[in-house]
Amino acid sequence: MTTASSEPPPAALPGPYLLWLAGAQAGLLGDAALYFALGWAASAHGGGAAGLVLTAITVPRTVLLLPGGAAADRFGARRVMVAADAVMLAATAALACVAGGADGAGGPGAPGTPLWLLVVSAAVIGTVDAFLLPAAGSMPARLVPADRLPRALALRQAGGQSAVLIGAPLGGLLVAVGGLSGAAAADAVSFGVVLLVLLRVRPTPETPPAVPGAVPGAASAGLLREAASGVRLAMGDPLLRAALLLTGAAAGALLPVVSLLGPLLARAHGWTAGTAGLVTGGQAAGVLAVAALVAWRGGLPRAGAGAAAGLCTASAGIALLAPAAGPVPAVVGSTVAGVGSGLFACHLGPLVLTGAPPSHLSRVQSLLTLVQSLALVLSNVLLGLLADRAGAALPTLLCALATAAAGLAALATPALRRA
Repeated sequence: MTTASSEPPPAALPGPYLLWLAGAQAGLLGDAALYFALGWAASAHGGGAAGLVLTAITVPRTVLLLPGGAAADRFGARRVMVAADAVMLAATAALACVAGGADGAGGPGAPGTPLWLLVVSAAVIGTVDAFLLPAAGSMPARLVPADRLPRALALRQAGGQSAVLIGAPLGGLLVAVGGLSGAAAADAVSFGVVLLVLLRVRPTPETPPAVPGAVPGAASAGLLREAASGVRLAMGDPLLRAALLLTGAAAGALLPVVSLLGPLLARAHGWTAGTAGLVTGGQAAGVLAVAALVAWRGGLPRAGAGAAAGLCTASAGIALLAPAAGPVPAVVGSTVAGVGSGLFACHLGPLVLTGAPPSHLSRVQSLLTLVQSLALVLSNVLLGLLADRAGAALPTLLCALATAAAGLAALATPALRRA
């Protein structure tokens, strides 16, 4: 008599993917520390200045994302990542040197890092991200067979959020000890680790796949045509179109809560940078828990419904965070928001990646990041200005309402509801 639980164990993920994932997580750890440090330093100049710094990241990223994705599809994702990581290694090392003198120039209670330095650094990050993010987003599909891709993506999500979980408190510690300069130096070290890993990892097709419509010798014009073909592909597919629109709506309501409104809420309550880092870490812990569960057991049968449930859960967490008067309820609210964010990302991400043909992997990923950036360009500025006028609690509550509305809209969309 056989038992019902005789399923074979899941196939192991490929070694090159696990090695790349380990290097990518080291880079994410450094990035998380630096992003927290940038947000904290910018918040010392007020909500409008903080929104300006975050917008300086998203504007060049938005303008260059589609050509960046086309470049990765044409020249190879690994080649683009090597070049982008080398640029960021030099940029973060330079920021550590310049910010070291600026941090020491400010007295107690004064914003030691000038706003211009924060804006320039953010613009460099956004420019490099436009090429790095689409290439990195397509690497799982280039290194992992299709039948193991959902587990690989969930493991990447878990690894990334564990880096954020550690990186946010680490960023607070580095700011307290070494200011923005210490966080930038740590990020420079992480980019060095990523470069070493990329020299060892090579996707199985060493030569980038032929891209439809590519014209040899017409690089810039060809990249624009190839970028446009990626947009046409996504807009012509009902599921990809709905998923991308939902991603933009969720990004505009969810992401500013951690990067912009969290530090402003902390300063309004007089909390330290370390305490603010713990609140951010609570959100990362919630995402990590969900991603680890999906990597182990798999996602819900209906991924679209799972993504919608995630947004509704995140809205409840944001609503708890907004009126929190102490660190403990703030961490609880951010953790609940993280659980919802994890449900959303782990169920919607595989739908987008597996729905793209191999020749358009990076371009679809660039479009996914583009809709997030477009939403952030608008929401960061508006929420920052509203926080200056009415305090940080009101825009946080508005984000909770917008996130809930996006979740309900997903349930009302047939292509997502049945996915």
